[in-house]
Amino acid sequence: MNRRTCLAGLLTLHLGIAACPLPAWAQEAGKGKSKEEPAQQQTPSQEKAPEKEKEPQQGKPQNTDLSAEIIRAARAQIGKTVRYDPAYEVLKYPGGDVPLERGVCSDVVIRALRTACGVDLQKEVHEDMAANFSAYPKAWNLKRTDKNIDHRRVLNLRVYLKRKGFAVPAAEPPDYRPGDLITCTVAKTLPHIMIVSDTKGPDGQWLIIHNIGGGAQEENCLVSFPITGHYRWKTPQLSAVKAAGAASTGASKRGKAE
Repeated sequence: MNRRTCLAGLLTLHLGIAACPLPAWAQEAGKGKSKEEPAQQQTPSQEKAPEKEKEPQQGKPQNTDLSAEIIRAARAQIGKTVRYDPAYEVLKYPGGDVPLERGVCSDVVIRALRTACGVDLQKEVHEDMAANFSAYPKAWNLKRTDKNIDHRRVLNLRVYLKRKGFAVPAAEPPDYRPGDLITCTVAKTLPHIMIVSDTKGPDGQWLIIHNIGGGAQEENCLVSFPITGHYRWKTPQLSAVKAAGAASTGASKRGKAE
C-alpha cells in the first residue's frame, strides 16, 4: 500500500507523520457521511549462578509478555490476510471466523487475542451482550444478539472492552503502549480498530497493525485519525474472562443469518 496516496482533504500531515491511505470503500463512505556482553568464565562453584540470575530477566512483567504475544499474533496475519471484506457470513459458534485471507479491522484483533490469549471474543461478546443487551449500541436496529457479527462490530467491541475494565484513562500525552487496542473513526464516521505495534516509525510514533482496506498491514497511522477509545488487555481481566468462559455452557448455534 502506497502511503503517499492519502485521501486529499480528509487528513493532513502533522509533525511529519504520514497518514494511511484510505481504501475506496472508506473514501466513498466519507463523501456521505544492547549489546550482549561476552560470557564470563565460571568456577565450578559458580556454574549455576547465571541461571538463577536470568530467571527474573526472562520473567518480564506479565502484561509485557502478553502484549508481545498479541503483537506477534497480529503481525503473523500480515501477508496472509490480504483483503478487506466486510461481507456478512454465518459463522460456527464458538470459535467462528471468516477465511484467513480476508476480513475487516476487527478480525485482526479477534484473531490476535484468540491466538495469543486463548480468548474467543465471539463467545465473550455474545454472552455479555445477551446478558446486557440494553448496554450495547442500537445502530443496527437489532432486537436480539447475532453471534455471526456482533463481535466483529467495532462499536460493540468498544462497549465490551470498557465494561470489562480494559479502558485506559485519558492522558496527555496519551500513554500508548505496544499491544494496546485503539479505536478511531476514518472517513469522518466509520469505526475502526487497530493494535499498537512494538516498532516505531521515523517520527518516533508507534506503528500500528490493522486492516484498513488492503489486508493486515503494519503502518504509521497511530495519530492519523480521531481516536475514540484506548484499551489494554491485562492479565487480571484475562484470568477473569477465561474463568467466565470455562464456567459457561455456551449457547446453541444459530441456524441461519438474520
